[in-house]
Amino acid sequence: MTGDALRIRVPDSKLAGEATELVRDSVGELLYDHSRRVYFFGALQGSRLGLAHDPELLYVAAMFHDLGLTEPYHSSGRRFEVDGADEARRFLRGHEVPEDSVRRVWTAIALHTTPGIPEHMEPEVALVTAGVAYDVLGIGYHDLAEADRAAVVALHPRPRFKERILRAFADGVAPKPRTAFGNIKADVLAHHVPGFERGDFVRLVLDSPWPQ
Repeated sequence: MTGDALRIRVPDSKLAGEATELVRDSVGELLYDHSRRVYFFGALQGSRLGLAHDPELLYVAAMFHDLGLTEPYHSSGRRFEVDGADEARRFLRGHEVPEDSVRRVWTAIALHTTPGIPEHMEPEVALVTAGVAYDVLGIGYHDLAEADRAAVVALHPRPRFKERILRAFADGVAPKPRTAFGNIKADVLAHHVPGFERGDFVRLVLDSPWPQ
């Protein structure tokens, strides 16, 4: 079900259907709706930019991209992006998806919070980040038609999304604060976790065991 006004459709395949079911059963409505919007906005940006991509791979990557924020992964010690990427890889291998496709999905999820790199990679990698940037940060907001944007939001509303997604980021990363070093989630913890102290790359270099 995608809504008649929307030009982009969710792939009608067993793989996409099972991805939807798995993620819907694993996350709350906030992350489910966000993940679906990431797919739609990423695909719309792909259409606008003329980026030929595999809709099924883009969909799976979008659906799994924030799975690592959920409670089962709070004690993993890994970045939440890697947890989600690993789970998507297990899912795809379980469906005997070719390894190159598995790699694209893993990379798309693992790099979706790393600015400046995904846009230079395969379309599925670039478009997951584009969808995330559109939905969370509003980057390229006016690049998409208002009717498309409204159709996506009508299908997957975003009530109080800004504050709720930041809280979800904080809740997902706070149990493993070291994983925020060197990435944008340190900003989230600085705002949401009392007493959080950022890692300092310069201090790490100067305090390393090397004599000079």
